[in-house]
Amino acid sequence: MEYQYPIDHDWSTEEIIDVINYFQKVEQAYEKGVDRDQFLEIYSRFKEIVPGKAQERKVCAEFEEVSGFSAYHTVKAVKEAAPGVKIKMK
Repeated sequence: MEYQYPIDHDWSTEEIIDVINYFQKVEQAYEKGVDRDQFLEIYSRFKEIVPGKAQERKVCAEFEEVSGFSAYHTVKAVKEAAPGVKIKMK
């Protein structure tokens, strides 16, 4: 993809890597599908870095604007799925 991931300059290098990893998993959910349990682990780490709902909405909206992929809808689908299921977004 030819776009930049939304990052906060206050995050550490490790946190930036983990946030980018999360957004790459959202992309993968649309392109190939993702394992539900693995996605939830990565989302949990993302929430440690971005704990507030307002900041999460802002960062995810920026990501959706540049990529076209909805982190919100992906998380919703993953949370509603049964454990061990592979999620493929449309």
